[in-house]
Amino acid sequence: MDGTFFGNIISVVYLVAFLASGYFVAFNVFPREGRLLHLTLGTAIGLLMLMWLPALLSFVLGFTLLSQLLALAIAAGLGAAAVLKGRRLMMLPRRIALKPYLWCVLPTAALLCVLLYTHVLPMNEYGGLSSGQSTYGDMCMHLSIISSISRQCFFPPEYSIFSGQLMSYPFLCDSVSSTFYTLGASLRLAYMLPMIPAFFSVASGVYLLFEDWFRNNKKAVLAFVLFFLGGGFGFAYFMNGIAQNPYNFTRIFTAFYETPTNLVGENIRWVNVIADMLIPQRATLFGWSVLFPCLLLLRRAALDGEDWLFPPLGVMAGLLPLIHTHSFLALGLVSIPWFIRSIRKTIAPKKFLMYGIIAVIIAAPQLLLFTFKSAGDFLTLNFNWSNETDTFLWFYIKNLGLIFLLLPVAFISAKENDRLTWYGVLLLWVLAEFIQFQPNPYDNNKLLFIWYAFSSGLVASFLVDVYPKLEGIKGRRLLAVITVVAMTLSGVLTIGRELVSEYEVFSEGEVEAARFIEENTPADALFLTTTNHNNAVASLTGRSIVCGSASYLYYHGYDTYQREQDIRAMFEYPVESADLYKKYGVDYIYIGPYERNSYPISHIDFADLELVFANETSAIYKYE
Repeated sequence: MDGTFFGNIISVVYLVAFLASGYFVAFNVFPREGRLLHLTLGTAIGLLMLMWLPALLSFVLGFTLLSQLLALAIAAGLGAAAVLKGRRLMMLPRRIALKPYLWCVLPTAALLCVLLYTHVLPMNEYGGLSSGQSTYGDMCMHLSIISSISRQCFFPPEYSIFSGQLMSYPFLCDSVSSTFYTLGASLRLAYMLPMIPAFFSVASGVYLLFEDWFRNNKKAVLAFVLFFLGGGFGFAYFMNGIAQNPYNFTRIFTAFYETPTNLVGENIRWVNVIADMLIPQRATLFGWSVLFPCLLLLRRAALDGEDWLFPPLGVMAGLLPLIHTHSFLALGLVSIPWFIRSIRKTIAPKKFLMYGIIAVIIAAPQLLLFTFKSAGDFLTLNFNWSNETDTFLWFYIKNLGLIFLLLPVAFISAKENDRLTWYGVLLLWVLAEFIQFQPNPYDNNKLLFIWYAFSSGLVASFLVDVYPKLEGIKGRRLLAVITVVAMTLSGVLTIGRELVSEYEVFSEGEVEAARFIEENTPADALFLTTTNHNNAVASLTGRSIVCGSASYLYYHGYDTYQREQDIRAMFEYPVESADLYKKYGVDYIYIGPYERNSYPISHIDFADLELVFANETSAIYKYE
């Protein structure tokens, strides 16, 4: 859990080696591109190798140190081969203005890193470990996957929070951190380290997509800002009566999940990309780190006639399902309208089809062996996404604000090529509005945000084109400022909330117990605990528990009811529940604050068992 100084250094070097190899491969595979795109594609390819090479070897060798070192050797060999081969410059790359790119990408990546640093297990003044608001829920599940893969070495992994079940969740977004944990990094550094280049890949990929689309850095900058900071009219709910009751506004920064982009009581559901997607949702982050560079390549290949991009694009696309299934689905859905256009225009339809065939061949084993096993019963009809109380139009108006209101005008006034680009995401939006792809309807936003990115681009292009036409009108600049503020205020306030948020997720006593477990129990030991989501045993030690939180497992397709009842019986009637202890193979019983609050536990009932650890908050019994 704590790691070593040497392990931390080795992990950083390991990451740099993969990123360098990715850059050299990109430099060789994409000879027509400039430095910025090479850097972005190289980061995406480096992350793909970092996620996939250790995993492929671990299917055969287990998730061991040997697998990680062999993966490094292969990555280094690929990088060296790319360097030795050299490249043939086929044409001079188009120059991209550097300053607008840097002013967008670097501050965004820096902000993401600051939020990551403050949200992932910093030690608080009481000796416990803390979280931010957005990571308070998801982080604990990811920690349990990361730590269990590394400590138990079982691959493909099982759910440590639902013992005995093979994981159907796209686990490469977490096994990428298990690599660094295995190399000796601390759990905190292992969690954060691969996310840093992923932040850059997403930010750079988004900017370059817009810049390549519009060939105009002003449009690219505004589209970038709208995507990362854009929001609806949620801020208005916090402005009512603030002169008489300032708390109505200040609660944004103090209450739990009462922000202008996530106010469920008022049906505000369109969250902020930075705070609620990239920081807490690792699958989304790593999926988008590949998806946005792929969307750039796809748009260029499909609409600009650069069909030589199709084969490498097919390989990158095919590797997405076990990283983020929604990203693979989004890329496929965006491809369909553009493929139809290529047939109608007879623009390289055979090469376009080859891209699809390559992607499907690579993706098929992932989908058949993992994704479809859990997703078969997930698909349901559900109109209007997660809207529960409002009419269709009002829901989108208050959630997306001016971006939604201006979108029809922007579409009508757009150039034909810009409309063709936006057509690619139209099918994605329509399907996400009618089909629910997971038990939680909220998760459709992982598809809808791709539509939102392209829609932000279309609206930004319209606003930049309109501005010079208003020359001579008094107050033009003020109107422009008000418009941008209205589009971004909700997002800015939400990010401000994240910057000041802090919640204890594990107490000092729980951390002490976790250290004891990691140092004194077998890696494959099974613990009886309650089902709280912030489970110190599962998250911090990598040990398996009988059953974790239904808030995770239900949305992965598992019914936890029976196990929850069995856990209650084992805690309340341990002697009478001997058969249940044997059924699940319980090795240790953990009794901490959440267990005592959940069940009427009497330590007298466990007096015949060996007490192997105790402090002010936690006790651990060995069950024999």
